[in-house]
Order: sequence, then C-alpha cells, then structure tokens
Amino acid sequence: MVNVIMYAKPSCPYCQMATHLLHSKNIAYRVIDIRGSRLLRLEMESKSGRNTVPQVFIGDHHVGGYDDLSAADARGEIDSLLLAN
Repeated sequence: MVNVIMYAKPSCPYCQMATHLLHSKNIAYRVIDIRGSRLLRLEMESKSGRNTVPQVFIGDHHVGGYDDLSAADARGEIDSLLLAN
C-alpha cells in the first residue's frame, strides 16, 4: 500500500478540495491535522519547505498543495506516482 499523507486543517477549503480529489480517485490517505500543533506545523514545513495547507505527499514525493495536486492529476502524474511508490 502506498503511503499518502496530507497535512491539513479541517477548516481549510483547499484541504477539503484535496480530500475530495483523493476520495474521487479512491486513494487511501492519512490526514495529519496540524491545527493547534506547532510541532506538526514545523514538521510539515521542514518536509515541504512550505507553510500553507494542504501539503500532500505520495511516498517520499512531495506533490504540494491543492493546486499542485490537481495539476498533477490533470497531467496523469498521480496514478504514475502511486504505481511507482
């Protein structure tokens, strides 16, 4: 099973759109809720180099935020990343 992780906050509309995209592709993933956790936010920033949510990872590959995820899906890259990992 591929390890798909999304750093997110429940109130974030882009996180909700990323969740919808992952669900629509039947991709199992784990959400790390960074709300109220300085340590989890720092972990996300350290891994991604970004301070906004969502931040999506497929295996060790940092896909990026929702716009990056959506663009990668449109290019067919999500499926190939899932297969490669």
